[in-house]
Amino acid sequence: MSDKPIFKKSDFESDQAVRWCPGCGDYAILAQTQKVFPEITTKKEDVVFISGIGCSSRFPYYMDTFGFHTIHGRAPTIASGLKVANPDLSVWIVTGDGDGFSIGGNHIIHLMRRNIDLNIMLFNNRIYGLTKGQYSPTSEQGKVTYSTPMGSLDHPFNPSKLVLGAEAGFVAKTIDRELKHLQEMIKRANAYNGASFIEIYQNCNIFNDGAFSELTDKETKSEKLLRLQDGEPMIFGPTDNKGIYLDGTNPKVVDIGKKYSVDDILVHNEKDEFIADMLSNFTSNDVFPEPIGVLYCKERATYDGLMEEQMKEAQKKDKSKKTLHDLLNAGDTWEVK
Repeated sequence: MSDKPIFKKSDFESDQAVRWCPGCGDYAILAQTQKVFPEITTKKEDVVFISGIGCSSRFPYYMDTFGFHTIHGRAPTIASGLKVANPDLSVWIVTGDGDGFSIGGNHIIHLMRRNIDLNIMLFNNRIYGLTKGQYSPTSEQGKVTYSTPMGSLDHPFNPSKLVLGAEAGFVAKTIDRELKHLQEMIKRANAYNGASFIEIYQNCNIFNDGAFSELTDKETKSEKLLRLQDGEPMIFGPTDNKGIYLDGTNPKVVDIGKKYSVDDILVHNEKDEFIADMLSNFTSNDVFPEPIGVLYCKERATYDGLMEEQMKEAQKKDKSKKTLHDLLNAGDTWEVK
C-alpha cells in the first residue's frame, strides 16, 4: 500500500440518512471508522460490514462498502462463512452488548475460539437502546430500568474477560469520545492476523446517559483511565503520579513518590496472558482505573488459514479434475425408487 491513501473519508460515507438519536455515541464511532479506512484499504470491494440487530447494527447502511444486516445475534455465523469462503475479504462485525452477548453470546465464544481472521467491534452501552431501555447482559447489578423497576438481579458479563476465556488472540478497549485512540484500535485490529475484538464504551444519551462519564469528563478521567502502551509502565493520574504495582500476584494502586518510583510500576506486555486477565478484572472496579488500549495481542494459527492448507493437502492427494457430478456420485451411492 502506498503512503498516500487513494480514498478519503467521504468515499466511505453512504447516501443513507444516519438515523441514530441526536447525541448518540454511535456517530463518533462511525466517523472515526470512515476516517481510518482510507488508510487501511485500497479496495473498497474487499470490505464487508456485517451486523445483527440493535442500534449499532445499522452500521452497514452507513458505510459505503459491501454489508449485510443479519438477524439477532447471528452476525458471527454469517461473517464466519463469508470469510472462510473468501479469505481475501476484510470482514468486520458490528454488534452491541445485547446482540453480541445475549442471543449471540454462544456465537461470539466459538468465533474467538476458532480464531477466524475477522474483526469484531462491540458497542457496549450497558443497555438495550433499540427496544427502549431494558437492562442488558453488561448492565451493572441493581440497574433500574423499565424491565427491572426494583433493580436488576443479574450479575453482568465482563466482555473482555469473557473473550479472553474463549482464548481470543487480540482484545482491546476504547471509548467513543476518545477519537484518536478509537482510530488507533481499529488500525491495530485490522493489522492483526486472527479474530480481533474491540470493546467500545458507547454512551446512550437517551436510556443510559452518563454511564461512562467518569471516564470522559475532564475533571475525573485522568484519575479513572489507564492508557495502556506495550512496553511502558502502567501510570495514570493528573500528573502521572499513580501507577499499578504488582505485590506478588496482587495488583495495587500506589502513589509514585517517596516509597515507589516509576521503576517499581508494572510494565505492560501485550503478549502476557496473566497481565491481560488482571487488566480485565479492573473493569467496573472502584479501586482500579479502567484500562483502555490493547489488553492482549498474540497471534496463533487461524481457522481459515488452516482450512486453506488442508484443502491444498487434499488436492495434492487427488490431482484428478472432477466435475460436481463426479464428486456427488463418488463412493457409495443408492438409488431410491
